[in-house]
Amino acid sequence: MEVRLLEATEDPEELVCKAARNDYMAEFVGETPFDEVMASIDGESLEDKQETLIGHLLDHGHFGPFEHPQATFAVKGISRSCMAQITRHRHVSFDIQSMRYVSFDEVDPEDVREGEMVVTPPSATDPDWVGRNQKSGAVGEETAEKREEVFQDAVADAVESYQELLDLGMPPEDARFVLPIGTEVNMVMSMNVRMLMHVADMRAAADSQWEIRQMTEQVLDLAAEWCPITFEYYDEHMKNRKNRLAP
Repeated sequence: MEVRLLEATEDPEELVCKAARNDYMAEFVGETPFDEVMASIDGESLEDKQETLIGHLLDHGHFGPFEHPQATFAVKGISRSCMAQITRHRHVSFDIQSMRYVSFDEVDPEDVREGEMVVTPPSATDPDWVGRNQKSGAVGEETAEKREEVFQDAVADAVESYQELLDLGMPPEDARFVLPIGTEVNMVMSMNVRMLMHVADMRAAADSQWEIRQMTEQVLDLAAEWCPITFEYYDEHMKNRKNRLAP
């Protein structure tokens, strides 16, 4: 899996502050210098004032200003299962790699057995892995090896059957029905800062599935570079408080 920041609002936290101060200013924020916009906020420097205001907004549940800055991320190599989970968030915009127009006719099923094209869950190979809703606990090495063998055989056979159906003239949009839900897909998604924090509340939580949690943590790492004051505060004071920012 790989997550990259494709595009994002420049100076996102200045935009948040301008939007928030607009509510309490007689002057038009669109023609007022930023230092004047922030003049009444506590802090010695402009950055201090931004920290004060952003902390106040998040602490008091004034999330509206965080809906203005937008970020777009490219995500590589997540499973269709992970994609199904993240696309449930209705205030995020998505473009998903199409399996109608992108076929996998040249992928070697033996390479799939070794990990290409299909995401392998940790529980397929790690005897100590215990997932949510798992009825049993850790298993022995022999059981783990059998799990891995069954998983590898299943995904390789699925891809081989898919390619055979293509050879028999079935269109990719129909042949794809036999591919596993773990088939890798690339995705582009856009969201505002408030929605990003809400997604993190839901998908970086300890009870989230390992794959979407890993993806969300990578998104948060990028967000912390793009919007540092906001996500430092989020990480220290708000993370794991589920549904707090629900729209």
